[in-house]
Amino acid sequence: MDARGQILSSIRMALQRTASTGDAAAAVARRLAQPERNLIPARTALDHAGRVALFQRMATIVQTTITTVAGPEAVPAAVSQYLAANNLPAELVMAPDPALDVYPWADQRLLTIRRGKALDRDAVSVTGAFAGIAETGTLMLVSGEDRPTTLNFLPDTHIVVLRADQIVGPYEEAWDRLRRAGAIPARGNLPRTVNFITGPSRTGDIEQRIQLGAHGPRRLHIVLIEDPTPAP
Repeated sequence: MDARGQILSSIRMALQRTASTGDAAAAVARRLAQPERNLIPARTALDHAGRVALFQRMATIVQTTITTVAGPEAVPAAVSQYLAANNLPAELVMAPDPALDVYPWADQRLLTIRRGKALDRDAVSVTGAFAGIAETGTLMLVSGEDRPTTLNFLPDTHIVVLRADQIVGPYEEAWDRLRRAGAIPARGNLPRTVNFITGPSRTGDIEQRIQLGAHGPRRLHIVLIEDPTPAP
């Protein structure tokens, strides 16, 4: 019996239950294969353009800043301009995610980039995202060897590159994408960690005042690519 089987067996013993068989096992398999929908907000029933507009509006409400660019070739310049506008160093740590390799980072000669996990000294991180969720302006990020989770939480400023075609309506659609893709298709399995990020980190526990950056980045910036097709 593998580790998963041992854990499930221990849970069944604690609940004084036996392993499901026959119709009961088939019902569980069907539910896992076709999860039932919960109540979905009507505001997410939109076409693609509507979903993108809703995502931008909801993200802005929670103090996420967004730069929209026409295509992938404009991403590095947008990142450099954001850093300069916010008086941030032209140094960043970037996820070793192959999806980020399609952008012409070398065009920004003053930008210093290190690939890997975030360290205490890193002020700015750049990552991709698995999906954008229009329902609440939320980013869905998954972990992996090429997507260190430290990049999402350690640096004070988190910049996320998101394609417009990654934006879905409700949370259920994002989970559907994750199940279909396995998030990491080459391995055919799900990620160890899924992070949902809605705006910069904040808390109201300190004297009942909203404090940014309490448990993570104090700035969340999205570079949104309208046309994900690279220029010829």
